[in-house]
Amino acid sequence: MDRRREVAEAKRLLTASRLLTLTGVGGVGKTRLALRVAARVRRAFTDGVWLVELAALQDRTLLEQTVADTVGLRDQSARSPREVVVDYLRDKQLLLVLDNCEHLVDRCGGLAADLLAVAPGLRILATSRHALSTLGEHVLAVPPLPLPDLAPERPRQPGTLVGNEAIRLFTERAVAVWPDFAITAGNHTTIARICRRLDGLPLAIELAAARLRVLSPEQILHRLDDRFRLLRAGCRAVLPRHRTLQAVVDWSYHLCSPLEQMLWARVSVFAGGFDLDAAEEVCAGDDIARDRVLDLVTGLVDKSILIRENQDHGHRVRYRLLDTIAHYGHDALKATGQEAVLRRRHRDYYLALAERGEAEWFGPTQLEVLARTRCEHANLRLALGFCLAVPGESENGLRLAAALHFYWHCGFLSEGRHWLDRALAMHVKPDRGWATALWINAHLAVLQGDAATAADMAEECRAWAQPRGEDNLLAYALFILGAAARFRDDLPRAQALLEDALARFEALGELNTTVIIAYVTLVGVAVLQGDLARADELCQQGLALSERHGEQWTRAYMLYALSFAEWTRREVALASAHAKDSLRAMHTFRDTFGTVLLVERLAWIAGTAGEGERAAVLLGVASMIWPLVGGQPLFGSRYYLAAREACERQARCALGDRAFQIAFDRGTALDLDQAVSYALGETPERATPATTTTDTTGTSLTRRERQVAELVAEGLSNKEIAARLVIAQRTAEGHVERVLAKLGFTKRTQLAAWIVEERKGRGR
Repeated sequence: MDRRREVAEAKRLLTASRLLTLTGVGGVGKTRLALRVAARVRRAFTDGVWLVELAALQDRTLLEQTVADTVGLRDQSARSPREVVVDYLRDKQLLLVLDNCEHLVDRCGGLAADLLAVAPGLRILATSRHALSTLGEHVLAVPPLPLPDLAPERPRQPGTLVGNEAIRLFTERAVAVWPDFAITAGNHTTIARICRRLDGLPLAIELAAARLRVLSPEQILHRLDDRFRLLRAGCRAVLPRHRTLQAVVDWSYHLCSPLEQMLWARVSVFAGGFDLDAAEEVCAGDDIARDRVLDLVTGLVDKSILIRENQDHGHRVRYRLLDTIAHYGHDALKATGQEAVLRRRHRDYYLALAERGEAEWFGPTQLEVLARTRCEHANLRLALGFCLAVPGESENGLRLAAALHFYWHCGFLSEGRHWLDRALAMHVKPDRGWATALWINAHLAVLQGDAATAADMAEECRAWAQPRGEDNLLAYALFILGAAARFRDDLPRAQALLEDALARFEALGELNTTVIIAYVTLVGVAVLQGDLARADELCQQGLALSERHGEQWTRAYMLYALSFAEWTRREVALASAHAKDSLRAMHTFRDTFGTVLLVERLAWIAGTAGEGERAAVLLGVASMIWPLVGGQPLFGSRYYLAAREACERQARCALGDRAFQIAFDRGTALDLDQAVSYALGETPERATPATTTTDTTGTSLTRRERQVAELVAEGLSNKEIAARLVIAQRTAEGHVERVLAKLGFTKRTQLAAWIVEERKGRGR
């Protein structure tokens, strides 16, 4: 399905205007067309092409946060997400693809207007069932696929039988379920009639082709005719193409067994996909036995109702419903009167998942907890939104937002504040849950550089805890107050509060990630006050505790603190080794904030070691990363800012202004992976054509996608790739299409050439 005419027209309109919206009915192929257009034009955008997927987003106030997350912003500041996004994109030459805007039309239109007004290098490509109605918007209505002739012109030449795009799509999907299927002179007319009957709608054609597992083409056509006659009698007011898609989805629904229909409706409560455990926990019961869920999921996958996701999620397979299919399932669920029950089960499951993650975070499975939680971000948002929108559920919302404490620290401070602020505002009765959420929110505020607000919340927590003898909460409140004083450069007050908090934690036997972070904070205070002996003592205690429990994230921050102490005493080699060890862990956790702190530290270390050029490059790298985390670089601390200024003076003195600027600019030109590689002293990756290692969402090829790319380079067909990797041919096709889109290629030969060059580069 190449859509050459539509791709060419969309490219022309994107050149002529800065906002293009692809409109059309559900299932017409808007998203696929947008991705194809994005792949064709990506080389024109030096700052990349970014796909913002909005179908799963229910809370319209999180639109800007979702855009920020997509483009790699891990903003630490207390600014509004819209302000952050607008400011970041102001000078970027970038294409933003906003996919599935129809339920957020006003919000998307407003954001587009704000962005385009200040970012001259920005283009926006949106997909929606309705136009955004924004000034300067061009609209391209995406038509169905061209309808085939009912009889081939040259029936004896097989190559002419699949020239039509609709027939070609039917054939591709048919082969996925019936490998021996082929278009012949004998079946061509029937397939053409099916495609014409379906008005050339891609989703309808795919659903019909999936029926070849159990029906012949003639049976499919006959049953479609029956379904259309029934639908025409019942809803004449519906537009023809809407009627067509409704008929096919309705037909697909009625071809499912009653239990499959029930599961289809129930899984519509998920957002952004789900795994088998979630389906069993949320959807079993009331006529669906838990041990039947796997078989029912398999049946829905076989019928192309559920899509097995292509992305690499480790050892867990995930499934999703296409948007149109999900809407149908949601309507079916509402009709049963069970929506509220399923929403609560969904909430209960994700609350339990978050609280389990909170309990497991301080331990050796930390990276697994983080990966699992990231996979469920959309579902966690949905559960939080449910809690804060339904009367009587706000307490659960507070529990859920607080349980995600450590997840918010890993790049989602602003969103954490968003949910905690809302939940705290709704929780009118101060109790232990309220006080716990208060100090957690205060901790996020500290890291955002909002020390005054953090101190106010921590004081509220202390005022509640102290008279009630809640010593545990009191210790956390004191820690936050100490951290706030630290980032206000009030070192004596910070030391007193932090020492008090740590003594209380020890007396209570309290030990978790926050307690180790209290050690890290106090190390910084001790170093800045010249008490290196106390700093060393704290570092050894904190490292021993982290390593004893297999805690990797806080171990990285302890090493960051230790590198500060070693650098201060001019132990350059030790400081560098500790900083690099820390940086490796930060990058593994995708902790952008921790990464930029370490890059800064390594710049200072290089400056002290007399490595002026390296220091200049690293300062350039840091200047490239700081806008991604926002807030005040280096917490706005006058001590840290003075150290950076001294580093820059040393480098300029060693190199001269011109050479310094050249080296600095080299640092700003590296992407994040190359920057980390350079900071670690490894050979940075060789430059590849037009950011070919990043996709439309800014991420690298997954391990599976790399395997597929290598097999394409060997000349294997999609069918052969599927056989080699023991996956469905449709899955292989999806991988190939995604890899081509990621790398900005249109042909398999381009991909093969790129792989060959990559191999040569790795051999150098």
